[in-house]
Amino acid sequence: MNVTHSERIPMTDRQAFLESELAALYRVSQVLSCSLDLRECMQGVLKVLHEQGSLSYGMVSLVEEDTGELLVIALHDGGTRPIESVRYQPGEGIVGSILSSGEPIVVRRLADESRFLDRLGVYDPNLPFIGVPITLGDQETIGVFTAQPSGSIGLLDEQVRFLEMIANLIGQTVLLARQVEKEQQQLRDERDTLRRRVKGEHGFSNIVGHTDAMRLVFDQVRQVAKWNTTVLIRGESGTGKELIANAIHYNSSRSNGPFIKLNCAALPDNLLESELFGHEKGAFTGAVYQRKGRFEQANGGTLFLDEIGEISPAFQAQLLRVLQEGEFERVGGLKTLKVDVRVIAATNRDLETDVQNGEFREDLYYRLNVMPIHTPALRERVEDIPDLANFLVSKIARNQGRELEITNSAIRLLMRYNWPGNVRELENCLERAAIMCTDGVIDRDAVGLSGLEERIRPGEQQPARRIDFNDPNLDERERVIGALEEAGWVQAKAARLLNMTPRQIAYRIQTLNIKVRQI
Repeated sequence: MNVTHSERIPMTDRQAFLESELAALYRVSQVLSCSLDLRECMQGVLKVLHEQGSLSYGMVSLVEEDTGELLVIALHDGGTRPIESVRYQPGEGIVGSILSSGEPIVVRRLADESRFLDRLGVYDPNLPFIGVPITLGDQETIGVFTAQPSGSIGLLDEQVRFLEMIANLIGQTVLLARQVEKEQQQLRDERDTLRRRVKGEHGFSNIVGHTDAMRLVFDQVRQVAKWNTTVLIRGESGTGKELIANAIHYNSSRSNGPFIKLNCAALPDNLLESELFGHEKGAFTGAVYQRKGRFEQANGGTLFLDEIGEISPAFQAQLLRVLQEGEFERVGGLKTLKVDVRVIAATNRDLETDVQNGEFREDLYYRLNVMPIHTPALRERVEDIPDLANFLVSKIARNQGRELEITNSAIRLLMRYNWPGNVRELENCLERAAIMCTDGVIDRDAVGLSGLEERIRPGEQQPARRIDFNDPNLDERERVIGALEEAGWVQAKAARLLNMTPRQIAYRIQTLNIKVRQI
């Protein structure tokens, strides 16, 4: 430290300096606790020191972690001088020397110091200059804090100690800010990872189908996802209406916003109103706090209203207003709230008939039915069953934590059923079959254990796929089962399909443990 002997200072002056120093420390601690924005904090600290600490032209510079250079982040010069481009290399000038040595430097008269670079152009050459390192604990030097004392030169020792105390406070603030920034970055990275995962899980790849009916659905979803249009998804239960709503949201410009869901059939009107619009504290018995409704929660994103056809005519009028105007009041509240929400509704009801019967408001029907999307029943897209079965088996395998596969004969059996419960029923059937199979292979027998084959009525059978008996990937058991299916389980006819004798096919049925269906 370049400090010479101190001048004798009257006790009253020293006492006044200590009192001023204490008051300034208190104000500095208040400034540092107000914000984690380092530039804003440091600028506030320098202002306090100028006004209460008799320190002019305070400057804070911090080491850039990427380059190792000192970057000036705050300067109190009474103006708006640009400082973003002012940098110091370690060992360069007074500031760089403090960084390299980790020790304070005090200059009694700045004009006499040859290392002074004057890059900021604000300092008084006739005043002293003090610079102290900003450290994290007793080890790493992360910056430099400098200022020009305007008081008596005899108080330089006290002013150096004062700057060191301020530098310690700054160091702790920098450490806290960096820890918070690191945690925030980790949260942002985790959020982005989750968003990518959710978007992948709810994107088009999660909707299986290649039939004309499903290609039409894909085209409609791609088009409507670009806009904020209200969508009405229609179809039987179990056809994947919620999957379509997911795909619309996560492929739209609102994908970074919230996606809120509500099953309207699950709640009576009084609870439905509170769920959708929220309530004020004391609005009804049990309302002990204010609560935001689903519309507020979905602000900036999408609200999916499932089973929209189940709401009562009385509640339909309330819903119509928020759909038209985007305005509503919480239950028990007087303030009108406005939200920006894209609404996707779904129903399995025949809304046109409900409108004719007076069970559903016509104006609400037209407000919802701006862009209708029809999800076809599974019996209308039998050709998708093989792909759906393989997709669902993979999903079940992940959930069960084991490897699973499904045979062609099992898929052909699935294709013969009418599936009144649609994809949901198909998934339940496959999960039961997976539980019943011990070797990880879902075959015809495993599917048949659920009683599916007995529920297939002859007049309702769906057409089965043609079998290529010369397919090298088809094992012997699957080949015999396929021939029996095509022959209507007549063994003699199946033998002819395989160029075998009835005796040969009977032997294979026995050795391959094939359960013969009785017609």
